[in-house]
Amino acid sequence: MLKTLLVAARDRNRLGEILQIASRFGLGLLLAQLGLERGPERGGDSEGDNDPRSLPLRTRLALEELGPTFVKLGQILATRGDLLPPEWIAELEQLHSRAPTLPFEQLRPAVEDALGAAPEEIFAHFDPEPLAAASMAQIHRARLADGQEVILKIRRPDIRPRMEADLRLIAQGAALVEAASTAARRFAPVALMRQLGDAVLGELDFTMEGRNADAMREDFAGEPRVDIPRIHWDWSSETLLVMDYIAGLPPRDAESLRAGGIDPEAIASLGADLVLDMVLVHGRFHGDPHPGNLLCLPGNRLALLDFGMIGHVSPRRREEFMAFVQSLAMGDPAQLTDILAVWAEQSAGQGVDAVPRPQIALAADRLIARHGRGRLVLRALVGDFLPLMREVGLTMPPDLLLIFKTLVTLDGVLTAICPDFDLSGAMERSSLRIVRARLSPEHWRPTLMALAWELGRLGEDAPRLLRAAIRRLEAEPVDGLGAAQLAPALREGARWIAGGLIAAAAMVAGALLWR
Repeated sequence: MLKTLLVAARDRNRLGEILQIASRFGLGLLLAQLGLERGPERGGDSEGDNDPRSLPLRTRLALEELGPTFVKLGQILATRGDLLPPEWIAELEQLHSRAPTLPFEQLRPAVEDALGAAPEEIFAHFDPEPLAAASMAQIHRARLADGQEVILKIRRPDIRPRMEADLRLIAQGAALVEAASTAARRFAPVALMRQLGDAVLGELDFTMEGRNADAMREDFAGEPRVDIPRIHWDWSSETLLVMDYIAGLPPRDAESLRAGGIDPEAIASLGADLVLDMVLVHGRFHGDPHPGNLLCLPGNRLALLDFGMIGHVSPRRREEFMAFVQSLAMGDPAQLTDILAVWAEQSAGQGVDAVPRPQIALAADRLIARHGRGRLVLRALVGDFLPLMREVGLTMPPDLLLIFKTLVTLDGVLTAICPDFDLSGAMERSSLRIVRARLSPEHWRPTLMALAWELGRLGEDAPRLLRAAIRRLEAEPVDGLGAAQLAPALREGARWIAGGLIAAAAMVAGALLWR
């Protein structure tokens, strides 16, 4: 079916590359299962059909060769432990965007176009040798006139048209899969494609990463132990991001940190507090806190890097997640069943049958039996939770899965440098900060402003509405009473209502100003 896709002429060459790579890695059977290709005929019609390596491994290698769009797709699928078995998740979690470095002269036209001049004219020093490279961008170091060391994240030339072509092809394939395969419909391929498109286009626009960094720095403005690189907007754009260079040690092992004068236990505690505050207090969190995106600094401080993947948590989702953790801690299967039922309803996809509540309750009982009323070991919990959800047919909301993935990734990083670290203890410590944040003026400011606005509108509208009621009474008396008897009382009521609403609006406005 892939070969019969209605593909624009500009995308046909790319479709040919995709099919060739899929064939080389023996993915014909996988495509057939998704309803996108015929299964292998006798002897196989795919070059890689006899490859002894496992299908998950071959799929991961094919995605890496297909480039950053497909790598990003695989990384999103790696969060779907509720849909994919553990061997697939373990393989997809290893996906990395690999690319050779480019000579700077190939990047120079794009850099000069973004800067308006040669980098040697803008910066006091510029290093043409790349510091690092990935499939989407290449990193170079430079120094500002004031001595500040910076890095330039430069988007690879011509990558956007290629990734947009990939998105178009994947979108068409997703629509075909959703229509043709009942089994694949549980994945909600079209919705997954929208998530992929948002992620890819967001990472292609470096100004979004810069804004994410600014927002995260504002969230932790009062925390001196956190360092987030400043964005130099005078020279940043969609294709070029200039930010402070930060030197530090990645949190890979305790020995290297101790050798650098850094306490691994202090770093583990700080890292857990930061991520929990992101998720549960600020509602905005780093979506990929692996060791390459974290740096340990002198004084037991942490630097956060690379804000291309940011997760957002609504206030309601924060409440649900806290209730989920609380129900496990208290061993309350009824509350856990309620939360799982809410998530099941929110994530019900097209063509996917709703999971009966008794089945959800059974899953909650099993989860409580394994992890309730005790130390909450996050990795073990998620390792049981997602396969159990897959077993009962319960699909989870994508934003919630990103939270779980982030916490599990962080748990792996922190236990690598501090094996006895317990993330559940950090979750208990975060409860006081959550309560304090909810009582702060900043937390209630949007609600109070909206309330003041609505009260003001009601105060303005009340007299008009009451006048309309009087006119209606004049035209249609009620139970023998005319407007003459009711009008004075209505007018007096209108004045009191308008005055009360205006006074309430003034009180709310005063609350906003009082600090």
